[in-house]
Amino acid sequence: MMFGFLLRKSFYDLWDNLFRIALINLGFVLFLAFPVFIPSLLTPFPVLGMIALIIGILWCFVYLSAAALSLKAISDYGTFGFEDFLDNLKTMWPFGLGMGVLAFFGYYLLTMVIPFYLGMASLFGLLLAAFTFWVLVVAFLSLQFFFAIRSRLETNPVKALKKCFIIFFDNPLFSIFSLFHNLFILGISVFLIFLFPGPAGALLFLDEGLRLRLMKYDWLQANPEANRKDIPWDAILIDEREKTGTRSLKSFIFPWKD
Repeated sequence: MMFGFLLRKSFYDLWDNLFRIALINLGFVLFLAFPVFIPSLLTPFPVLGMIALIIGILWCFVYLSAAALSLKAISDYGTFGFEDFLDNLKTMWPFGLGMGVLAFFGYYLLTMVIPFYLGMASLFGLLLAAFTFWVLVVAFLSLQFFFAIRSRLETNPVKALKKCFIIFFDNPLFSIFSLFHNLFILGISVFLIFLFPGPAGALLFLDEGLRLRLMKYDWLQANPEANRKDIPWDAILIDEREKTGTRSLKSFIFPWKD
């Protein structure tokens, strides 16, 4: 019920803001080229190459953090401009930097710590490797919402991290669905050089999804005796459905004819 509406609204918002989405993705692709290609040019200077790689990746996370806050306006039936993006960049850069550091730490655990445990060739090492792997899986499923939670709920980074895990453990199916949805759209983005839907499309979907989940919590707060497993999404989403509406294929291709 909620998932169908989420997919529909996300697609409508992507289509209505195609130029902005493509522009954000273009910026990301250009910045991603820095850590991808520059280190290879610095092969004679491995230390400089490593520094360029790290700085480039961290900057990509900073850029995505500003994009996430900007895309929140689209979820809320609004829009944003270039100046808004710059302001969001000034606001979000510490959070983007922090998420980049966490990503490096996760990569270290995946490529160094887990192989080390497996190399112990013992049951204890296998258990440690399995435990570390599933910790990484839970962290990945939870932290996918970090930028959306920062944009909508929490400016304190520690509290934002805590709420990431709260969202996951309270909504595991939604979290898994969000991950696979975004992996799918990133996969099809390859054919459009990541210009559409691309990373911006994934960030927008996460924000849209979190926004709807927060409506559930507002309803539960207003109805404390209600069954948490029986959420009346039809009633909760009445206003949202009216704002979003429905469209025909013709309206997507020839909107001026409606």
